[in-house]
Amino acid sequence: MIIFAKLLLAHLLGDFLLQPNSWVSDKETKKHRSKYLYIHTLLHGILAWLFVGEIAFGWFALALALAHGFIDFLKLKFQKKKTKRNWFIADQMLHLITIVLITSLYKNLYIDFTFFNNKFWILITGILFLTKPTSIIIKNIISIWTPESNNKNDNSLENAGNYIGILERLFIFCFILTGHFEAIGFLLAAKSIFRFGDSKEAKDRKLTEYVLIGTLLSFGMALLTGLLVQYFF
Repeated sequence: MIIFAKLLLAHLLGDFLLQPNSWVSDKETKKHRSKYLYIHTLLHGILAWLFVGEIAFGWFALALALAHGFIDFLKLKFQKKKTKRNWFIADQMLHLITIVLITSLYKNLYIDFTFFNNKFWILITGILFLTKPTSIIIKNIISIWTPESNNKNDNSLENAGNYIGILERLFIFCFILTGHFEAIGFLLAAKSIFRFGDSKEAKDRKLTEYVLIGTLLSFGMALLTGLLVQYFF
């Protein structure tokens, strides 16, 4: 794990703290013709080698750097303005997988797939259920009460409510599994304060009731899912 932690630290420094915005802009404009792509790749290899601090890791640091550069090249080549966020997530996931593989190869370790036991599948099922599936279920349940918006100048972010609901359910799920039930009350209170301000400005009783029903359903389903997963653990 210490090798993995060192390589992850090297990655965080190289990809975020030691990569100026000017490098990023130049790479996005010139792609593989940008000198900063190769400087960035070399920097990752050097940082990985220095942080591990073992001469024998040199070839592995080179492999890690080349893999990092190739992943960045793919992202620069295929990402578009609309898909930039998706490519960023994929890019970071591939870097993380590469670090895991390099760590395993260097220490002659095998990846223990027994991790994927019954508890793992229960946990993943609970997490995934609380994302889009729960949002769709709640949307269908309260669809009969959906108020018509009279505000043509709605400045809310696109799908913001959906993402807020997913995040709050995942927070509640984590709070239950870690035994911090008091944090759930704090989360509910914090959301109530913000929602109260929205409802007060809207001056719409139907909207207030609609939001309240959605919030309670969201919290209730997160609580129930968390308790069920905790029971099977």
